[in-house]
Amino acid sequence: MRLPVWALGFANLPLGLTGGLALLTMPQWLAARNVPEPDIAQLTTLALIASVAVFLLGPLFDVWFRRRTYAVACCVTAALGAGVAVAAGSNLTLLAIGLVLATGGGSANTIAVGGWLGGMIDKAHDATLGAWMVVANITGFGVLAMIGIGVIRGMPAPLAAALLAAPVLAPLLIYAVTPCPPPDGRLARESFGQFFGDLSVLVRRPVVAQTLMLFAVPAASFALTNTLGGLGRDYHAPESFVAVMGGAAAIAAGLVGSLMVPPLARRAPVRRLYLLVGIVGALFTLSLIVLPHTPALFAAAMIGQNVAQSAALSMVTVIALQSLGENNPFAATQFGLLNSASSLPIAYMQYLDGQAYGAGGLPLMYLADGGLGLGACLTMALLLKFWSRRSASEPSTS
Repeated sequence: MRLPVWALGFANLPLGLTGGLALLTMPQWLAARNVPEPDIAQLTTLALIASVAVFLLGPLFDVWFRRRTYAVACCVTAALGAGVAVAAGSNLTLLAIGLVLATGGGSANTIAVGGWLGGMIDKAHDATLGAWMVVANITGFGVLAMIGIGVIRGMPAPLAAALLAAPVLAPLLIYAVTPCPPPDGRLARESFGQFFGDLSVLVRRPVVAQTLMLFAVPAASFALTNTLGGLGRDYHAPESFVAVMGGAAAIAAGLVGSLMVPPLARRAPVRRLYLLVGIVGALFTLSLIVLPHTPALFAAAMIGQNVAQSAALSMVTVIALQSLGENNPFAATQFGLLNSASSLPIAYMQYLDGQAYGAGGLPLMYLADGGLGLGACLTMALLLKFWSRRSASEPSTS
């Protein structure tokens, strides 16, 4: 049985569900229980570190077992972690363990799924798969963010844990009916020294090295989506209004941004589109410096940033899928490496945005975010043009 490509994208649902739990629901619940903010920040930092560090597992997902087996294991781990985190109560150590398992399992699942499905589908469908993987991520995050705190507050801890962990297992139905090729037999027989020697060659491939650089700079990170939610007071926006903008409106904006990618990808190279989104988004961010601080402009800022970020994330996934090629034995390794690289600018730009806000308020924050983003986009556009000319001038070896 072969599901439609858009349905396969929902194999990525655990990433959004566990992200919503770790980054929004649990911090909200802990704050209501008067847990000190530094402790909450440490917990969310641990969860973020786990979600990025799992790219190191990518090489394992290319050997020994089918990638479907790894996806199942990661999905179950993410659900177990979510359940443990919700059931932990005031035990912060147990809560930390649960969040690390949840976010680590969710991110590792994305790597296994990306390597599996990216190497299996026709390359003409990369844009569709990439867009719907981001749709699944956004939907999972938003749904958990909207219902999570109500479930935790309104039900006994064991029942709440079961109800919030169960949706993480939903993609198992997709895995059960989707074919998966066996791992490359050569990789399983080789020594790990040779295996990692091949990986070093992989990283030096021009398409991989260039894509790593493209993702590692803040060309289209749009980290403000994670910052603006706490700045509603600067726009005189009521708390309930901020909640709506950060919940349902953000999901709707994210869906628009993600689903606009497939038709655009049929008309232009995705790398160019990625930089175009970054340039337009940076100019929009810079315009916020001079616009009035009203609730309506807060809504515009939130919606605009979410549309841009979701489009950029979809393009990141598409670019990573396209770079895999056909029958790539290192598909999960390569997808995990590129996917993790795209998380770096989100992390450091969120820090820089916060520092800029502390030093000069909203104007300096927008100047730092938009200025660095615009500079990164223009620099990468020049580099892409140079790489393209150099590739065209090199003699063919065929």
